[in-house]
Amino acid sequence: MDVRQAITDRIIAMLEKGGNVFRERWTRAASHGMPRNGKTGAPYHGANVLLLWDAAIEHGYASNVWLTYKQAASMGAQVRRGERAVLCAHFERKAMRGQNDAGIEANGNSESHGEGEGDASDRGNDGRSGVLLCMPFWLFNVAQIDGLPEPTTDEVYERKAWGDRSPIEGAMRFIGGCKANIQHGYLRAAYSPSADRILMPDVDRFTSPEAYCATALHELVHWTGNEKRLNRTFGERFGDAAYAFEELVAELGCAFVLGHIGLVDATIEGHAAYLDSWLQVLRNDRTAIFTAARHAGEAYEFILARELPSPSPSAAPDANALRGAE
Repeated sequence: MDVRQAITDRIIAMLEKGGNVFRERWTRAASHGMPRNGKTGAPYHGANVLLLWDAAIEHGYASNVWLTYKQAASMGAQVRRGERAVLCAHFERKAMRGQNDAGIEANGNSESHGEGEGDASDRGNDGRSGVLLCMPFWLFNVAQIDGLPEPTTDEVYERKAWGDRSPIEGAMRFIGGCKANIQHGYLRAAYSPSADRILMPDVDRFTSPEAYCATALHELVHWTGNEKRLNRTFGERFGDAAYAFEELVAELGCAFVLGHIGLVDATIEGHAAYLDSWLQVLRNDRTAIFTAARHAGEAYEFILARELPSPSPSAAPDANALRGAE
């Protein structure tokens, strides 16, 4: 099986349904959080997130918790007869012939659920050379499995509860925590790499606070790609399509952030249509979606790591002290 091509074809089929359709499907699925493994609790990454989100909406699953067949069996549960799994990809680096394989040989564990990398390069990020293998594995949603312990579906691995905090507050904590240079008063939202600043229309020009936050987060993903931060560059590989490819990274990265905070009904305003360019890139390069999803995941993690903390209750002024100051 050509796993890269099979998954790329799935993503292309999603995009061909149109921008409004795939965005709505992804955001509806994202309202249940990022997909997680029901045994380990670890989140899935990259293109696997898109595949699992789409499957959840396609089949009406209420949960974003997934297991392999063997994992379900190890928990005393059973996948129902006739249920179909979702094909996902796991990347592992295998040593080339004659090379010291210690710690490099692929372990063949199809229950792993990292997406790793999307580039079939000869050298990994750690400097080790070898062949990057794209290995398939298959996942079932907990709704397809009988006999699972209740905490697996109801308590342990669902999306982080925000309690009394609204998704808008969550968005503002990320926007504020990144400390990006954001300037208002412009006709449309954009990120200027040369000036390293985000340009935004005034808040009252947006249709809703949710639309403002979603648009700002989209531009914030672009901001993470600056050479001072994640240093994303695609010109050598994608040529004239590099700008559109960066927009695909921002599209995916923003979807990951919005899903994390539950801001799922927002519209990114003033956003140009790059759908045809994305489709052209994906049809010409079977590894492109993995590259885009990997960079989007890195941007997502970069933003999440800078979330402003919750105000401490002890930081609030005491009511009696305020009265004494009057």
